[in-house]
Amino acid sequence: MLETTIAGSLPKPAWLAKPKVLWAPWAAEGAALAEAKRDATVLTLKEQEDIGIDIVSDGEMSRQHFVHGFLENIAGIDFAMRVKMGIRNNRYEADVPTVTAALSRKGSVHRTEAAIARAHTKRRLKFTLPGPMTIIDTIADRFYGDRVKMAMRFAELLNEEARELEDLGCDVIQFDEPAFNVYMDEAREWGVAALERAAQGLTCATAVHICYGYGIKANIDWKSSLGAEWTQYEKIFPALAQSKIGQVSLECINSRVPVRLLGLLKGKDVLLGAIDVANDQAETPERVAEVLKSALPYVAPEKLFPCTNCGMAPMDRKLSRDKLKALVAGASLLRAELQGK
Repeated sequence: MLETTIAGSLPKPAWLAKPKVLWAPWAAEGAALAEAKRDATVLTLKEQEDIGIDIVSDGEMSRQHFVHGFLENIAGIDFAMRVKMGIRNNRYEADVPTVTAALSRKGSVHRTEAAIARAHTKRRLKFTLPGPMTIIDTIADRFYGDRVKMAMRFAELLNEEARELEDLGCDVIQFDEPAFNVYMDEAREWGVAALERAAQGLTCATAVHICYGYGIKANIDWKSSLGAEWTQYEKIFPALAQSKIGQVSLECINSRVPVRLLGLLKGKDVLLGAIDVANDQAETPERVAEVLKSALPYVAPEKLFPCTNCGMAPMDRKLSRDKLKALVAGASLLRAELQGK
């Protein structure tokens, strides 16, 4: 019980990409870049194992961005036709590529890095993909003219990819859907259905990650405007509880999310964010254990997985390691308490 994992991304080494920024430019190109990505993937797996993370990730070392890393190998997208677009209901702006033709995979998108990761760890391996709703909120459309239709097409392509990743030996496929916390009505109306289409036919564990974003200024400012209680989860958890997705990854520590909302996820595994990705201080093991313990009235210990609030890509590497050490130590403290040791 209390098996530790991470939400997804980890900081890249400086020899791979510019440190402590999102959309970090690569530090190499061609064959040298491919080798650097491979080395970074192996290194991040080793670091997670040394720290004691139970369910590890490739850390998204081969992707500049969690959405566009998938889009780069999708036909029908023009990366030269960039459009400045509001993201997450205009929380911030980004220059995004444009869908200009019918969408299809050019081939496997993440096979190389997934195979490298699988070959270099014996631990259970999580692989992350962007969710359909979050994808369409991060790309312009000049072809489909219908958000739901485009999302469902992306769901089909994600499903093709996810099935291949499962065949490669990935134990958990996670779809990242921060857009669910912004478009709650749409998430209920069609977002969960698109998510289920993306996971259709998978026999490995399936997860959805829904948070309040990376630890960047736009997200921190948005969160400060949400009031004394953050109740976005209350509007989407009931639909997820009825879905076929097995695990829900969510933000908790240092948030204003009422812990009682976890009771809406009855029957699901809960990946509880016990590590803050928006500050520059490592948590103490005692603080991590306190956060995890607060969930126990609503989630059985065997269904509670200590996790990070979100991806850690923009973070200082040493700080990220210290935070993961605190995650493992905090889980160990609570585990010992529950076992009466």
